[in-house]
Amino acid sequence: MDGVCARHAGFSALRRAIREDHAGRIAVVSSFGAESAVLLALVADIDPATPILFIDTGKHFAETLAYRDELARFLSLTNVRSVGPADAEIAAQDPPGELWMYDPDACCRLRKVTPLDRALAPFDAWVTGRKRHQALSRVALPLVEHADGKTKINPLADWTAAEIEAEMVRRCLPRHALSEAGYPSIGCAPCTRAVAAGEDPRSGRWAGTGKVECGIHRLPETVD
Repeated sequence: MDGVCARHAGFSALRRAIREDHAGRIAVVSSFGAESAVLLALVADIDPATPILFIDTGKHFAETLAYRDELARFLSLTNVRSVGPADAEIAAQDPPGELWMYDPDACCRLRKVTPLDRALAPFDAWVTGRKRHQALSRVALPLVEHADGKTKINPLADWTAAEIEAEMVRRCLPRHALSEAGYPSIGCAPCTRAVAAGEDPRSGRWAGTGKVECGIHRLPETVD
């Protein structure tokens, strides 16, 4: 274990979860966003065949879809799965594709929450790339939590932005094309804007709506 990893308990928790505690019953959920490469690199070090779930909402930036494919190749990830809403669900709930404009919560539920719930059904644990430094709503993020009957592991919870950057450089990881254009947090194209220097990294998500999370991260029942 090299670099920043040696200073954090998250890598050990991730390795134990994938190889022992939840072997064969764990998935990683990744947005393939600005800071996703570090978590995916750690997973590739442990087992590149680990299921990686990418929620394809149908509203992503083209750069995100390209980055997903680039990172999968670069890290030799062999089990990246794109999951999303069924065509019938879109036809019934958002045929013009404009739900995000007037009910972003319903749009996230249709395009992200429900598809991910389905995709996670076979697993008893999942891994996220959330970090405490990303937003005020995440400052108390635990390393391990339990919600909806599943274990959720946040191996990068206590990593700082500087440590993420150092690991990106150390590993020569590819960058998301939008990350250096003022997008430190990247979601769906209609609901993401660039942020100014000094702003909360997630302030460009659902700007002006009061919304701060998509809904896939529910309140934990217990934390470790």
